[in-house]
Amino acid sequence: MDTSRYRPKNFILEILAILLALVFLSPFYLVLSNSVKSLKEILLDAASIPAIFHWDNYSKVWDAINFPQAFWNSLSITILSVIFIVLFSSMAAYQIVRRPSRFNSFVFLLLVSAMIIPFQSLMLQLVRVTSILELRGELYGIVACYLGFGMPLSVFLFHGFIKSVPYELEEAARVDGSNPYGVFFRIVFPLLLPIIVTVIILNTLWIWNDYLLPVLVIGGNKDLTTLPVAVTKFFGQYTKKWDLALAGLVMAILPILLFFLSLQRYIVEGVTAGSVKG
Repeated sequence: MDTSRYRPKNFILEILAILLALVFLSPFYLVLSNSVKSLKEILLDAASIPAIFHWDNYSKVWDAINFPQAFWNSLSITILSVIFIVLFSSMAAYQIVRRPSRFNSFVFLLLVSAMIIPFQSLMLQLVRVTSILELRGELYGIVACYLGFGMPLSVFLFHGFIKSVPYELEEAARVDGSNPYGVFFRIVFPLLLPIIVTVIILNTLWIWNDYLLPVLVIGGNKDLTTLPVAVTKFFGQYTKKWDLALAGLVMAILPILLFFLSLQRYIVEGVTAGSVKG
């Protein structure tokens, strides 16, 4: 049977795939096209191609939200949070896998259970606790919160991947005189690269685009305003500057979109490898 022959069924599936892709890409078209329109043109016909390209929308947004400062805030918060999440999650997962005990099993169950708790049910308690601990309005406060909320899923991913790492490599390192930290950072940690990249991508996408947690923890500290929070400046009680808001959205999502496209293949690779148990 010749399986390489092009069949009508394949043609129909390709057409459906193209139509589905166009449906998913339509929001990107609307955001990009309306980001270079005037407000009047957006209100008249949001789906049309721009009659006049208002590129000055981007320069207005640059000045209105102090884009360099907001970009730096988002970048620093994201980088610091992701570094701590990767470091602490990998060490915690390694300890749980290689040192099986009732306590470690309970900790792992506790972390996995935390993934099903809605964030909205914790907001009031989060505001109260961060105020008591004097974490609100501080860089280390928002990073600590992201570390706490990001560890459950990250530990779960690392836990599955570490099971596939041969234990014989660690035993050989111990025979050579390596201490536990040397075994982890010199032998195990480099082997975790696929899942590390996956954890970095997933947490970076979440932290960079997050709006609610910065609003709750950063509060009124304008020096730490992130891009998602800064863009909301164009939405007031009585007016909505859609032309500037959409231009701001494009400027905010472009860096993370390029980051995701450059590393997206590692997501499937890391999650697939993490599902294999040794």
